[in-house]
Amino acid sequence: MAYLLGVDTGGTYTDAVVLDDQTDRVVASAKSLTTRPDLSLGVGRAIDAAIERSGVSVDDIAMVSLSTTLATNALVEGQGGRVALIFIGFDEAELGRAGLSDALAGDPVVYVSGGHTHSGAEAKAFDADALRRALSDLPAGITGFAVASSFATRNPAHEVAARDIIRDMTGRPVTCSHELSSALGGPKRALTAVLNARLIGLIARLIAACEAHLAKIGVDARLMVVRGDGALVSADLAREKPIETILSGPAASIAGASWLTGETDALVSDIGGTTTDVCLLRDGRPKIDPQGARVGQFRTMVEAVAMRTWGLGGDSEVHLNEGLAGGLRLGPRRLMPVSLLARDYPDLVHKALDRALSTDLPADDGARFAVPLWAEMPEGLDARETAVAQRLQNGPLRMGEAVQSRLEGPALGRMVSRGQVMVAGVTPSDASHVLGMVSDWDGDAAEKALTLFARRRMGNGDRIAPDAETVAKRIVAQLRAQTAECLLEAAFAEDGGEWEDPARLAVHSLTRAGLDGHRGVLNLSMSLGVPVIGLGASAGSYYGPVGERLGTRMLLPDHADVANAIGAVVGQVSMQVSGSVSSPGPGMFVVHLADGPKQYPDQASAIAALREALSHEARQRATASGVEEVRLSVEQDVKEVEIEGQLMFIEAHLRVIAQGRPRIAAD
Repeated sequence: MAYLLGVDTGGTYTDAVVLDDQTDRVVASAKSLTTRPDLSLGVGRAIDAAIERSGVSVDDIAMVSLSTTLATNALVEGQGGRVALIFIGFDEAELGRAGLSDALAGDPVVYVSGGHTHSGAEAKAFDADALRRALSDLPAGITGFAVASSFATRNPAHEVAARDIIRDMTGRPVTCSHELSSALGGPKRALTAVLNARLIGLIARLIAACEAHLAKIGVDARLMVVRGDGALVSADLAREKPIETILSGPAASIAGASWLTGETDALVSDIGGTTTDVCLLRDGRPKIDPQGARVGQFRTMVEAVAMRTWGLGGDSEVHLNEGLAGGLRLGPRRLMPVSLLARDYPDLVHKALDRALSTDLPADDGARFAVPLWAEMPEGLDARETAVAQRLQNGPLRMGEAVQSRLEGPALGRMVSRGQVMVAGVTPSDASHVLGMVSDWDGDAAEKALTLFARRRMGNGDRIAPDAETVAKRIVAQLRAQTAECLLEAAFAEDGGEWEDPARLAVHSLTRAGLDGHRGVLNLSMSLGVPVIGLGASAGSYYGPVGERLGTRMLLPDHADVANAIGAVVGQVSMQVSGSVSSPGPGMFVVHLADGPKQYPDQASAIAALREALSHEARQRATASGVEEVRLSVEQDVKEVEIEGQLMFIEAHLRVIAQGRPRIAAD
């Protein structure tokens, strides 16, 4: 007997599922809270519970596959390690393109002379000495480096030279832009490299935690990781290129949704603690975004499912809108629910809430806490960050105790953005506890926190709500309303009509009138034309009325709460390698490869050489990921123009795809 173990680590829960490889049957599943800073605890608990419930011997587990939303969540929330960008052959103006400056968020940039031309020839000599001097002057706390050189996809020599120097001097992880994409567009490649460098530590810790626990319990099986396009890659490759795990969890959920329901055409909506992810399933396959994965405000060069991601989940921050009428809005930041914090720190939370409730005008921080996420004191903190960190050394504190001056507020914000501290406060999960929809954590703490929240004043001076139950109902209603907006925005974007901005249409007054079935001089109606498959642990609690609002079937399949973990083990390995041929002059055809450009006398021999090199590399990558029967396919795009009746070669792009199922056997 051979069994497959799927694991999905999200912002709130880690899921594990055991599948029978012969019958495609879910044997057992389990959930455990994701544990930071030590991810191994949550991963281990979920794996152990699933294996115990299945009754399967660890010797019979033939493959383990891991998906995660941690990379997606980190980018949505602006978190990750501190990085330095080595910018070779570019000037400062280039930082304003592709959102690169926003992605850096104040992290250092080192400008170095060098770079190549479109043909792969050296534009300027690489200034290695300047790089060495700059590395010596960088501030403490840098966790990784991103290297981007002008036209590195035509000739990566300067990126490779910089990488070797950085590794020798710092020992820190280095990401080169040419390793992530073969496309032109230096600033966008640099953006992708920066995000990859920021995520390396996070994904490496997750993979290490999973590997360590599997070894501890005696599972000797190959570990695979789900990529953002739904394909499986080896754990080693995922460590090097964590950016490719962006939308890994959502991609796995699409595969899981199709597997669980048998539906071929539907909108799949996966709600987690941090995000809601929506993707169109068409003809049984998710749509792939040809422009690269978009997460939050960033458009990367990583090919992934055409997933739309919003900062909306069960643990989203609840905001009171400004203005006389008030009103609520959720997200995009994830908070730790007060009910969850109270489960682990009951004395701290209840004492703070009771003190705040004892006065009619509670402190603004009465239901908010600062929670440290580090195992050891973080490096590279400034004076105010250090003061906050020292107060948090012994555990969570009421916000007013953690931050004792206005100047320390921004310091805490920076620590939150780096993933060093998390804020605990009122969330939809707390509202669900108050309404009796769930009972996983401390419901009494949730009720106290929402009672305090209800006492907040709107612009007209009135309280938000008379009691905790009323405000809880409004929070849940707001989550459902924003979920409907997410689905409508995705539907407008995917419909193919020549619409204006889908985000505006989703909240347009005519859209709302159509959903309401307006009847008058105009009769209006609107509904989704495909069903919605609701996934996630809380989908069953929230999504039913959403389907009714949108006039469509809402499918909530069995095992929807672990669909990501199921999808993690039903995919295939797919390795893609791309390259190009250019023609800088008559009779000159240059093949641009990872080890540098090579010249050929004619178009046919150049394209043949590129095809052979790419096929060899793709096959090697697939084989390294455990595929025995590799299937190769080649996509070729030759650009030519007609001049005076003759075709003139401009450029050729080739992509070789190596696919196959990983070997189901112990490694």
